[in-house]
Amino acid sequence: MHKLDYKSPIGVIEIVGSKEAVSSILFVERDGVVNVVGDETSKVVVDCFNQLDEYFKGERHVFTFPYHFEGTEFQKTVWDALTTIPYAETGSYKDIAVSINNEKAVRAVGTANGKNKLSIVIPCHRIIGADGKLTGYAGGLWRKEWLLEHERTFKKDN
Repeated sequence: MHKLDYKSPIGVIEIVGSKEAVSSILFVERDGVVNVVGDETSKVVVDCFNQLDEYFKGERHVFTFPYHFEGTEFQKTVWDALTTIPYAETGSYKDIAVSINNEKAVRAVGTANGKNKLSIVIPCHRIIGADGKLTGYAGGLWRKEWLLEHERTFKKDN
């Protein structure tokens, strides 16, 4: 396993992956950057680091490095559906449930959304309540609000 910290404007993000794919991108509550890119750091993890940097600079809207998520088939289906929400736009749990042909699974979609380990890349921050209000986010609602505003600021048609 390879780990690398990215110091974002909204906190440290720990990237975990192998030579083949990134498996976790999560906010961690610690100050500073713990590890540094070295010769032994996998290219995939370094690509993720660089693409996150471009995202936070407003230069990247789509991620292209390989990633892998571990979960149930239902969770993977939900996470795949989350990737269809365009940059700087939002959807609801119900929108995702409908998109996976399981309209009654709104709560299960919410649960799967909360177990996403690939923050930002699988854009669970783009899910808001059906009433248009912000709903839970593992990284904290203040981060969710920041990410949505960041994307609106850098949307290409602004």
